[in-house]
This record gives sequence, structure tokens and C-alpha cells, in this order.
Amino acid sequence: MGYFTPRELVDKATDAALLRSNTSVRKTMVLAFLAGAYIALGGLLAVVIGGGMPGVAADNPGLQKFMMGAVFPLGLILCVVGGADLFTGNTAYFVPPVLSRKIPFMALIKNWSLVYVGNFVGSLFVAYVLAYHTGLLAVSPWLESVTGIAEAKTSASFFTVFAKGIGANWLVALAVWLAFAAQDIPGKVMAIWFPVMAFVAMGFEHSVANMFFIPVAIFYGADVTWGSFLWDNLLPATLGNIAGGSLLTGLLYWYVYGQE
Repeated sequence: MGYFTPRELVDKATDAALLRSNTSVRKTMVLAFLAGAYIALGGLLAVVIGGGMPGVAADNPGLQKFMMGAVFPLGLILCVVGGADLFTGNTAYFVPPVLSRKIPFMALIKNWSLVYVGNFVGSLFVAYVLAYHTGLLAVSPWLESVTGIAEAKTSASFFTVFAKGIGANWLVALAVWLAFAAQDIPGKVMAIWFPVMAFVAMGFEHSVANMFFIPVAIFYGADVTWGSFLWDNLLPATLGNIAGGSLLTGLLYWYVYGQE
């Protein structure tokens, strides 16, 4: 058989969590930095492609959203195949071993906290060094695109961003979960591509992606403050991501397949 069954995926997720819980703080921070940078590179590619299509966005906005979604999965593919520690994926596969008492709850809190900070640093590195200082988005139509994205993301209500955060990480956690099932790289890429493309095209909110999208717009002069970024978007998106990954993926699959 060329893939693992849904029951076996709970064990695969548990193994991944056990490996990460036993990784040193320094190595965890390096892997988290890489994951944040990889997701930011996917975001940068999405803006370069989708933001360069204002005519398509005006005449066929669904196609423009699809094009952004089609290239954004680069980031998660790099994380899964290359190896990196992504907060939103960890919200799912740390849950089964905690519920099965194979790792303590504080190991989950420690990992999530370290990885979240490392992801933030990696995302900011790409935003400031590779996206801002290179001037890649400094001219029209990319400038209007990236500033418009940030302003839209920080103008929605707290609950709207929270709900979109649930949707985003339900799909991202499923992408990581499905990638466990594949035993070759093409299978992993296909497993990742569809869910990630879908969440981007539908406009859901991914906290680590937003660690790139909004700061880079701030660097370029968007009418968004750091306080608005943190309170109006990052906080509700993060809480929604935790709910989508830990409850709708990790908890439910553990309940069905992992309790014994």
C-alpha cells in the first residue's frame, strides 16, 4: 500500500510530536525560523503573482484569488519536505500524544511558544530583508496590492478574523495530516497543495502568513499600525488557528482512532 491509513496517521502525528518535544531549544528555534521564512516566501510569491494581476482581479476576482492560492503552498511544501517547525501544524499533532498522556501538557505549551516566536522572526526576516529592502513590491500594482491586503486584514471584526482563522488552520492542519499519509514526495506535495490552495483562495486567516503580509505592508507605508496588526488580526487569527488545528483535526481524529 502506497499510503498510511487514517488510523495510522494518529501514530504518525504522535511520532512527529514526540520528536519535536525532544528537540533542543536551539534547534527548535532554528527550525521555527526556517518555517516562518518558508511561509513568508510562499506569501511573497503569492503577492508577486496575484498582486501583478489587477486587470484579472477586476474582471475575474475568483481567478486572481485562485492564482494566489495556487503558488502559496510553496511555503508548506518546503516545511514538510525540507523539514521545519510550523506553529499551525504543531497545533494539530501535539494533541493526540498529550491526550494519550505520552507527553505532558507543558511540553505542548513549551513547543507552541518557542515555535510561534521563531516563526515570527523568520517571517519578519523575509518581510524586511527579502521583500522590503529588495524593493520587489515598491511599485504599482504590487504596492497597492500588499497595502490593500494588510488594510483589509486589520479592518475586519475580531470574530470574523477568529472564524477565518479556524477555517485556515483546519485546512492547513489537514494538509500536514494528509502529508503524513503519503510515502513519496509527489504524494506529499499533492496532499499539501489542495487544502492550502483552498484556504488562500477563500480568504481565510493564517497567523504565520499574516506575520509576513501585514508587517511587509507596514514597512511599505500601509495605513496600519503595529498595534492594529497585533490586536485586530494576529491575536484572533492565532486563536482561530489553535481551534481549527487542535480541536477540529488533532482532537477529533484522536477521538475516533487514538483513544485505545
